[in-house]
Amino acid sequence: MTELKNDTFLRALMREPVDYTPVWMMRQAGRYLPEYRETRAKAGSFMDLCRAPDLACEVTIQPLERFPLDAAILFSDILTIPDAMGLGLSFAEGEGPQFARPVRTAADIEAIAVPDPEDELRYVMDAVALIRKELDGRVPLIGFSGAPWTLATYMIEGASAKNFAHSKALMFDQPNLMHKLLGKVAESVTSYLNAQIARGAQAVMIFDTWGGVLTPSDFREFSLRYMERIVEGLTREADGRRVPVVLFAKGAGQWLDRMAETGCDALGVDWTMDLADARKLVRDKVALQGNLDPCTLYASPERIEREVGRVLASYGRGTGHVFNLGHGIHPDINPDHAAAMVKAVHEQSRPYHAG
Repeated sequence: MTELKNDTFLRALMREPVDYTPVWMMRQAGRYLPEYRETRAKAGSFMDLCRAPDLACEVTIQPLERFPLDAAILFSDILTIPDAMGLGLSFAEGEGPQFARPVRTAADIEAIAVPDPEDELRYVMDAVALIRKELDGRVPLIGFSGAPWTLATYMIEGASAKNFAHSKALMFDQPNLMHKLLGKVAESVTSYLNAQIARGAQAVMIFDTWGGVLTPSDFREFSLRYMERIVEGLTREADGRRVPVVLFAKGAGQWLDRMAETGCDALGVDWTMDLADARKLVRDKVALQGNLDPCTLYASPERIEREVGRVLASYGRGTGHVFNLGHGIHPDINPDHAAAMVKAVHEQSRPYHAG
């Protein structure tokens, strides 16, 4: 196996000493890059791009050619698992994802099966292997999946939702049925991530985009318990080193202390919480990733530099911090502003790791 030339990201996730704070961006391969838009046009559609391992590899590496990022993340989508379950995923221009066959009844839930990642999701695994080969040890590769609660909401609603009416109705009126669905999705996520690790992913991240719409007790019952189940079932060593697991639940900063007890190695933090408060909440049990407001990148490079400094100061001295945006980069961001952020992180973070 090719030796990893830059393992700063992995060491930071494991709270080991580093020379500077590593940085990558959620959605770093995306529409804000003109080269991505060209490849997307060549592919024909978003899902065609996801399903072509060579093109997925190409766009995964594109941001690394522009910016000295410390990690690459697999180019894919969180909805690959529901798609592999046969729910008829499509992306309407300007409307987001849609499922032709939502899951809303006991019969619907009974009918879906846990997909084989090396069969129905083989294109993702082939992309992971190809990306790992093309990176040639340059930086670590992050694999990822959506969290069960988030995936279930899309499967039940059939599209993006504001009130999550169908999902919460099922959760409140038929909790046993919701648990049955979440159990199937959690099993699917576990096997999916383990297959990514077997193919070369060196860290994995679980995205709970809609965890923050739940009450504290519902978050623990319908989201957190399934993320914990996944963490317990993951392969935690590959290539002779630990495979770190990152959990990210948007809008769930008040529950970071509970999330830190799952056995994960790091927690993503969105921009609505100061890292100083997050660090106190988790008592340095896990690393933290984040958390610049993505809209900061609309500002001037000078202001971006100041805001980077503020985030670094909020976390403070010591290891265990991976710099990132508090959510994905917006598609109309100027790439030069992203470059200013990466440069500022690398330059300003060194004093926090000195001595």
